[in-house]
Amino acid sequence: MKFINRNNRKLKKHLKKLSGSIRHVLAVPFLVPVLLTIISACILLIITPYFLTKLPHHEDMPKKTLIPQADFQLAEVPETIDVYRTDSGKTEQIDFEDYIKGVVSGEMPSEFHLEALKAQAVAARTYSLARVLRAQESGNPQAHPGAPLCDSTHCQVYRSEAELAQLKGDQWMNDGWEKICRAVNGTEGQLLYYRGQLVEQALFHSSSGGKTENSEDVFASAVPYLVSVDSPYEKDATHQNESHSFTTDQLASALMSAYPDVSFGAITPSSIKILDRSSGDRVKEIQIGNATLTGRQIREALDLPSANFTVNISGDTVTFTSNGSGHGVGMSQYGADGMAEKGYDYKEILSHYYSGTEVY
Repeated sequence: MKFINRNNRKLKKHLKKLSGSIRHVLAVPFLVPVLLTIISACILLIITPYFLTKLPHHEDMPKKTLIPQADFQLAEVPETIDVYRTDSGKTEQIDFEDYIKGVVSGEMPSEFHLEALKAQAVAARTYSLARVLRAQESGNPQAHPGAPLCDSTHCQVYRSEAELAQLKGDQWMNDGWEKICRAVNGTEGQLLYYRGQLVEQALFHSSSGGKTENSEDVFASAVPYLVSVDSPYEKDATHQNESHSFTTDQLASALMSAYPDVSFGAITPSSIKILDRSSGDRVKEIQIGNATLTGRQIREALDLPSANFTVNISGDTVTFTSNGSGHGVGMSQYGADGMAEKGYDYKEILSHYYSGTEVY
C-alpha cells in the first residue's frame, strides 16, 4: 500500500511538471502550432489501427479482371507467307499480315460489323498458319506445289491492295479497306487454340441456314471444335429458300456427268427420296434411281448453294429448295455478322462457332 501511494505521489509530481511545461509553451505563440501538430499526430497513431481493422480484407475487395495468359507454347506467326497466284501461275512472297488483309477483303464483305471482320481475320490467320505448318511436315498441296496456299476458293480468296484498288475504286479503299485494316491490325498475331494446340481447321462458310454442321457429316472425320451449333442471326443472309428446278432428264444428265462410275438406272420422280438428315439438318443420304448419294454430292453436281435442301416433285419437274450457302462447317460469316450486330465481340463469336477454343 505504501508502494502504491509512493507511485501516485511521483505520478502527480510528473503531471505537475508537464502542465507547467505546457503553460510555458503556450506562453510562446509560435510554439502553439507545433504542439497542436504533435497532439494531432498522437491521436492519429491511436485511432488509425482501429479504422484499419474495419476496412474490408483484400480477399473481399473487387478483383480486377486480368487478360488470360496462355499456359502453353504459342505458335509463332512468320513475317511472310508464300502464296500461289492462279492468274499468273507464279508464287509470291507476301507480308503475312498484309496477306490476311487481302483474305478478309476477299472472303467477307467490308460492310459487315467490325467484330465480325475481326473474327474473320483470326480465323483466316489460324487457317493460313496451320497450312504453312502442315506443308513444312508433309509438303505443299499437289494443286500448287510451290506454296502452301493459293489465292482461290481452293484455299482462301486473296486480293492484293493494288488489285483491290483497281477492282473496287477509291471510295471503297477509303472506307472498306480502312475498316478491314483496322480489323486485322486490331487482332495482329492472334490465333485460335484448342486445348493448348493450334486449331488446324478454322473452316468457315457464307451462311448455315440456321444451324452449322458436324465436320464428320461433311468431311472425312470428326473434329472436336467443328460441331453443329445454332446460328440464329442470319436474317440478312443470301441464298435463303433458293429454288433450282430440273426435269428428270436434266437431273439424270447432270448426275451421270458428275459421277460416271455410278449406276443410276432409270431416274423417275418416284425414285427420288431423302433417306437421312444430319444434326445440322443437311441431307446425309438421298436415293436417286438405283443409287444412294450424299447431300454434298448432290450439291456439287447440281451447283446448289447448300446441302440443306428439300425436294419437291411436280410431274416431270424436280425442285431443290435450299437454305444457306457453303459446306456449313465452322463459322457462318453471316451468322458472325449477326452476332456482332447483337453486341458480341470477336472472341465470343469465335468461341461460339469453334466450340471449346480460345484466342491468344
